[in-house]
Amino acid sequence: MRRSPLFSVLIYFLLGCLFTYFAINDVTQNGWSFFSFLLVILATFDIGSGLKLLFFYFKYKDQMK
Repeated sequence: MRRSPLFSVLIYFLLGCLFTYFAINDVTQNGWSFFSFLLVILATFDIGSGLKLLFFYFKYKDQMK
């Protein structure tokens, strides 16, 4: 079953927001630690991957017209 690339973009953005929330929560409770940096890096990768896939989707959609 194939799903839309926009579904994957939504999942990436949701994971990025979730990791950002956990990072903010961890920093306010414990300060900056290795785990906080790890969460920020994961959030950055997820949001970046979502944006890259979103731009690719729009570029591909324009080429198909």
